[in-house]
Amino acid sequence: MTRTLAIETEAFEIAGGGFAISRGRRTHAHVLLVTLTDGSFAGRGECVPYARYGESLESVEAQIRAVAADLEKGASRADIQTLIPAGAARNAVDCALWDLEAKMLGKSASELAGLPALKPVTTAYTLSVDTPGKMAEAAAKAAARPLLKVKLTGAGDDERIAAVREHAPSSTLIVDANEAWDEACFETNMAACLKAGVALIEQPLPAGKDGLLADMDRPVTVCADESLHTSADLKSLRDRYDAVNIKLDKAGGLTEALLMARAARDLEFKVMIGCMLGTSLAMAPAVLIAQMADFVDLDGPLLLARDRQPGLTFEGSSLFPPEPALWG
Repeated sequence: MTRTLAIETEAFEIAGGGFAISRGRRTHAHVLLVTLTDGSFAGRGECVPYARYGESLESVEAQIRAVAADLEKGASRADIQTLIPAGAARNAVDCALWDLEAKMLGKSASELAGLPALKPVTTAYTLSVDTPGKMAEAAAKAAARPLLKVKLTGAGDDERIAAVREHAPSSTLIVDANEAWDEACFETNMAACLKAGVALIEQPLPAGKDGLLADMDRPVTVCADESLHTSADLKSLRDRYDAVNIKLDKAGGLTEALLMARAARDLEFKVMIGCMLGTSLAMAPAVLIAQMADFVDLDGPLLLARDRQPGLTFEGSSLFPPEPALWG
C-alpha cells in the first residue's frame, strides 16, 4: 500500500513568559510534525528547525516536500540518509520512519535498534540566562532537582555561576555558554566553574574559533555542541573537547545519532544527549540515546506551558521511556 505523508507546523507556548540563551529570548517553541501513514499504521516524528544552522519552518518543510514522492513510494531509513542532508528535516522523517516500522512490526524502537528494554533516566532541568539575582531565584526554586543546566552569556558569567551554586548547593551543575565566551573571559569563567564544582561546560567558544581549546587549560570537562553535527565531525574535535552533545535535530535523526553515540564512545568522549526546545514527541527517540549517555538533557516538555497528549512521564527529574501511543 502506498504511504501518505502529512506535514504540520505547530507552536507551543513556553512557560513563565519565555526562555533566554546568549543568542536571544523566545516565547514559543515552533515545531514541525511529520506523519507517515501506511494502511492502518502511522508513524510520527517532530523536529525543531534552528536559525543558528540556517533553518526555518519553511525551509525544512520544503526539504521534506522535495522527497515526498520517494517517501510515499516507500523510501527507507537507509534511503533518507542520502536523500536529505543532516538536520531537522531528516530528523522528523527518520523518527517517523522508526515509529512507523515499530508499529507495523509490533516491536519497540529499542528492539529495532538492538538495545535492551529502556529504563528511566535523570534529565537536566534548564535555567534560562538572566541577571545573577534572577538566576539565583530560579536556582532556589529548582534546588531539589539533582541536575541543573545553567545557560550563560559571556561577561559576568562568573557571578551567575556563583549565584546558582549558592542557591542550589546540592545539585550537579552543567553550564552552556552557547558560543558566548571569548579569550577575555574564558579563564575567569572557567575558574568560576571549577570553584562551583561544575561537571561540564558546553560550547564555551564559537564554532570555527574553538581550535583555541586545544591549547587552553581545561580543568572542567568541555563539551562540543554547535561544533558537532554528525559522526563525521568527531575525530576532528578530539584534541579540543572532552565530551560531545548529540542532538537529533543536528544529527538528522535517531539513525545517525545511534552511530554517533557508539563512535563517540570508541573515541573515549563522554556523551551527552541534548535537545532543542520541543515537545515529548521530539524527546522520545532521544531516550534511546539517553540509555548510553553520561549526561541527559531532555527537559524540553518541562519548559512548555502545555505538552502533547499523551506525553512523556516525568516524576521530578526522572524521565520514563515513551509509551507506544506517543512514539516507538
